[in-house]
Amino acid sequence: MININNVIWKLYIDELLPIFVASGDDGNYAQTAATDLSLLQAISRRIHYGKFIAEAKFRESPKGYEPLIRAKDKEALMKLLTIESVEEMVVKRVKKKAMVLGQEVSLDRNVKGIKYKVDPSVVSFLYQKWLIPLTKNVEVEYLLSRLD
Repeated sequence: MININNVIWKLYIDELLPIFVASGDDGNYAQTAATDLSLLQAISRRIHYGKFIAEAKFRESPKGYEPLIRAKDKEALMKLLTIESVEEMVVKRVKKKAMVLGQEVSLDRNVKGIKYKVDPSVVSFLYQKWLIPLTKNVEVEYLLSRLD
């Protein structure tokens, strides 16, 4: 069974929280814990979808994957399943979604410019640096166990 939640946990604590959270204590422990749990579940779900992505790619071209799986060639599998144009499109789509869906809404007509809950470029960076690579690692691990 492929499960990289321990890697996700470490990434969340060591890398993601420092980007999003100011140091200090705001006293909102219950809300913070609920938000952390929600984010961790969403991140884990997104990364572990790699198993389904890998299965679809395998079914599309089993003859391309089978020899690499039998040889346990992680590097070649990674190269075969990587489609850079798709990754670039995902990063752009995520940034656009963060821009549209992450806007602070105000009824005050005097507010100038658009404010975001989270900087869209940070969201796209997170996908590019962590979510996509971890998803691809799950894909490779899934494929390596696919023929067992």
